[in-house]
Amino acid sequence: MNANEFPENDLILQDEVYLLVGSALEVLNVLGHGLREKTYERAMIVELKSRSIQVEQQKSFPVFYKGVEIDTFIPDLIAMARIVIDTKTIERITDLEIGQMLNYLKITGLSVGLILNFKRPKLEWRRVVLQTHKKDKNSRPFPSIRGSNPV
Repeated sequence: MNANEFPENDLILQDEVYLLVGSALEVLNVLGHGLREKTYERAMIVELKSRSIQVEQQKSFPVFYKGVEIDTFIPDLIAMARIVIDTKTIERITDLEIGQMLNYLKITGLSVGLILNFKRPKLEWRRVVLQTHKKDKNSRPFPSIRGSNPV
């Protein structure tokens, strides 16, 4: 994507994401890598609360199909009531995880997600933004993916 496309949305919640990544780095530094995902999720809650960052765990959202509620989706964490956090311990973050996060964002109605991978000694993370092209009323959402430390 060209840097000039959709500049008003491209860096939304950038500072907040960096605060969350900093928290994840602290968790990784203290616990080390390769533990269970749930362990990192719980540690993130402790770390975020210690930094006075509001966080919700296991909040449920209804999933609809053609207007009928068919299921419930429960993301790992929601920080600051604005960012979905998904903790992982996988080989690397792939398009599969990015696609999952886009679905999470659609279901929750939020626009920013953060995938944190604690598998290796160096934190891998991806910022995923669900955007809507404002020029065409029939346009579909598309992702903007930011991150660092690809393996």
